[in-house]
Amino acid sequence: MSRRTTAHRRARTVAVAAVTAAGAALLSACAPTTTALNYSPSDGVMVSVGAQDVGEYTDLRGLNLMVVAEEEGAAGNLLGALTNDTREGATFTLSPEGATPVTFEVGAGDTVYIGGEAGEPVLIDTVSAAPGSSIPTTLEAGGESQAFSLPVLNGELAEYADYVPSPEPSGSASPEASASPETSASPEE
Repeated sequence: MSRRTTAHRRARTVAVAAVTAAGAALLSACAPTTTALNYSPSDGVMVSVGAQDVGEYTDLRGLNLMVVAEEEGAAGNLLGALTNDTREGATFTLSPEGATPVTFEVGAGDTVYIGGEAGEPVLIDTVSAAPGSSIPTTLEAGGESQAFSLPVLNGELAEYADYVPSPEPSGSASPEASASPETSASPEE
């Protein structure tokens, strides 16, 4: 092999590498930075109260909200969090279609965890949709409201199996069981 052929191959290799690097740089410059996008990275949904656009991020938010229930018409455990990044406390009201609204107080700059290992258990009295679908729901806070679809899950996924509410005892419940907070949490009429 002559020196001239070797020099041509090297020049061609360098040129191909330069064109490839320039193409990769051009493509990465045109693509959005996905880590800067607001999205729900889990099975629940993110809700920005008062947002005008789907991707808008507001100071009053619901994070990873979902409900876990055995079946349509049964009670369900609410999971997720509510965040208040304002300088004043806020009252959040979550109103799933067909269920009693649930109210939460969230202090200024705080996050309240709902259900799961870190949060207080919250039972939705009636889940009006089957697992695998969603419930039309409204989240209100700070004088604003936001409609969204609350996903309904069941215990088929192992990570949610422990959150499926157990069925209420029938007929022969003991007095201690009938006085539990879950069964006496209905609003007064």
